[in-house]
Amino acid sequence: MSDSSHGGHGRPPTAAERWAAFRASPFLPASVLVLILAVAAGLFAGSYTYAMANPTPHSIPTAVVGAYDQDRTKRFAAGMEKALSASLRTRPYSSLEAAEQAVDDQQVFAVLDVPRTGSGLTLYVSGASGASVAQVLVQSAVQVGKATGVPVAIHDLKPLQKGDPRGLAMFYITLAATVLGFVGAIQLNVHAKALRPGERIAFTVAYSLLGGFVIAAMVDWVLGALHLPFLESWTILALTMFASGMVFSMFDTLMGRWAMLPTWGLMVLLGNPSSGGAVSWALLPSLLGQIGRWLPPGASVNAQHTAVYFPGHQHAWPFVILIGWAVLSCAVFWFMRDRRLDGREGRPAHAA
Repeated sequence: MSDSSHGGHGRPPTAAERWAAFRASPFLPASVLVLILAVAAGLFAGSYTYAMANPTPHSIPTAVVGAYDQDRTKRFAAGMEKALSASLRTRPYSSLEAAEQAVDDQQVFAVLDVPRTGSGLTLYVSGASGASVAQVLVQSAVQVGKATGVPVAIHDLKPLQKGDPRGLAMFYITLAATVLGFVGAIQLNVHAKALRPGERIAFTVAYSLLGGFVIAAMVDWVLGALHLPFLESWTILALTMFASGMVFSMFDTLMGRWAMLPTWGLMVLLGNPSSGGAVSWALLPSLLGQIGRWLPPGASVNAQHTAVYFPGHQHAWPFVILIGWAVLSCAVFWFMRDRRLDGREGRPAHAA
């Protein structure tokens, strides 16, 4: 029998030759993807479980109005801190109206109103400021009131909309805009790779504007889950999709076929759990809550949340974050992309 199958010299390939052949085959990237997907599955489950499975308050800013120096106030506040295993960062205000203004400005999560006379007090929560925080405060206040003998009346200053009783709709629409933003960029990279950088950015703008419009229309006009300030919400969603899409394009420029790894890690594994959409920042692990404010999903949730529930109190910072990521990503994509490989400039003349 001929042993030519073993090569020109009639010997089995060495380990080095087998490794070289494996590296040149499609089996290497396929094997790497198997490992990456397994690790990504664990990290995905772990990041969301770590952030959301057992939300625990650390420090809850709370306005105090009235006789905040009386004994019943101190007993109730101490009982709340013990029940919550967290501190109430109390801030005295001159009137209930001033405290409500602080709630609108999202400086505090709750208001403790202690009248000068009587034995009770009133706790005003704000479901719109964070449904999870309001729920924790209400549950603890009822228990602490009974334990300390301080009668507690509870009211919600900013209740959630009826179509969104858990306050999760904004998290879901932000998640949709984030994921579809970079999925759209991936599809442009696969199916329209010959687009010049400016054309690629223009098409990213186009699908972001249209996608943001459809998300807002579906949630508001079709499902009626949220009554949105439509133009502002549409702008936030479109800006989120665009920033997400350009983040992938930036990483694609820097890392090529492995660009999905940092994009997924930044936007999904880290960005969405820390966004404050499903669990308020006050209940997230402190470092995660701080990081979330600097990433596009957190900025988007923050801006959308204010637009829907606190009109007239919008902050510039979430838009600065979204625009900053978009500008940075566009700049890296524009100046560092190899046009000879990715654009039409690199086509040989006869290919035209």
